[in-house]
Amino acid sequence: MNREQTNSTPSTLQAWVLAARPKTLAAAAIPVLVGTALAVHHGVFAALPALAALLGAGLIQIGTNFANDFFDAESGADNEDRLGPTRAVQAGLLSAAAVKRATALTFGAAFLVGLYLVYVGGWPILVIGIASILSGVAYTGGPYPLGYNGLGDLFVFIFFGLVAVAGTYYVQALEWAPEAFVAAIPIGLLSTAILVVNNYRDIDTDREAGKNTLAVRLGPGATRWQYALLLVGAYTIPLVQWAFFDGPVTLLLTWLSAPLAVVTARSLWRTTGAALNPILARTAGLLAIFGVLYSAGYLL
Repeated sequence: MNREQTNSTPSTLQAWVLAARPKTLAAAAIPVLVGTALAVHHGVFAALPALAALLGAGLIQIGTNFANDFFDAESGADNEDRLGPTRAVQAGLLSAAAVKRATALTFGAAFLVGLYLVYVGGWPILVIGIASILSGVAYTGGPYPLGYNGLGDLFVFIFFGLVAVAGTYYVQALEWAPEAFVAAIPIGLLSTAILVVNNYRDIDTDREAGKNTLAVRLGPGATRWQYALLLVGAYTIPLVQWAFFDGPVTLLLTWLSAPLAVVTARSLWRTTGAALNPILARTAGLLAIFGVLYSAGYLL
């Protein structure tokens, strides 16, 4: 049992909800929201592809969460010293075999949803879908787990930023747009910031488990600076879009959330260990607020 677990045992349903980690779904939904808002802004909105993109992104996120629960327990990265929220397999709430099956079923459901998007958008969506599922498994599984070898940050930026936002736009517009890739940058940066808090919290336990995340490689000081620079980068993009690329001034609505970003960054700077869990939640909330304001900027 990890330090956050209480004496009461969750029901089977509660254990599955715990393994699915619904609080992480904002990271899947926000990129789709931003890509769709840009599609509306360009007059190419398509409701069914947008909904399918949202469902597919959610299923891939849940499948990735199941895979992480299974592989982290199998590798020993999750153990009794874990500082983060309870993991179902490590805590004995669900069997490893059951979570492994759920991983396959969830990714299978995502693939079925993706078939419709492939019908709409063609082979580029097939490539994106397969790559997204493989990355979800490879983050903690396979012969060279991405998250264990310092590549997690890069892949989160690519798949939760560039791929998710631009891909959502593509299945509606049926063409790539440079602005979609630009709009993906702040979303990818903030999504990466969530991972940075998680890995910063777990530096000591990950190092002991042989999980060489980028935070383990950089050390605490540089990881704090990485987090700050990710936030600065995210807020810089809308400003640059407006000032130099004729972006709508309403994109600056994102700056309404800047005080929360400053407070969160300052909190991370003087916090360690399990006390970082609220900052992790606050960073996820920051992504959600920023994403909604960014989308509103395009819609208005």
